[in-house]
Amino acid sequence: MNEYKFEDIKLGLEHEFKVELTQEKMDAFLSITGDINPLHNNKEFALSKGYEDKVVYGMLTSSFLSTLAGVYLPGKYSLIHSVDILFKRSVYLKDSPLTIKGKVIDKNDIFKEFTIKYEILNNNNVKVTRGTMKVGLLDE
Repeated sequence: MNEYKFEDIKLGLEHEFKVELTQEKMDAFLSITGDINPLHNNKEFALSKGYEDKVVYGMLTSSFLSTLAGVYLPGKYSLIHSVDILFKRSVYLKDSPLTIKGKVIDKNDIFKEFTIKYEILNNNNVKVTRGTMKVGLLDE
């Protein structure tokens, strides 16, 4: 786990990591959220709607933004203020592993907050999600 302090955060600072998608993670997400939408849980339904397979929950894939901020950028002292998410493509279990990338694009010294531009790519290096996060830091 990284332990960046505010003065360590520089424009252009980047981190990335990979994450495996599994049916177990899909099942856990269902259990936690209660999202029983058949697009995510019924292959025949998803196929009938023109999808290749059951679609991985978009919020499951985006949940790894918490890992990006809380472990990598900045890590231990992270406090997420806001997240802007744009889902670009459907994600399937076969798209695993996903790569989550983040880069600092702005730093506000007055509010001790910085902006991370992020993207999530599938195993074919195709962008499936993108957006920005505003992140502050807990008192170190």
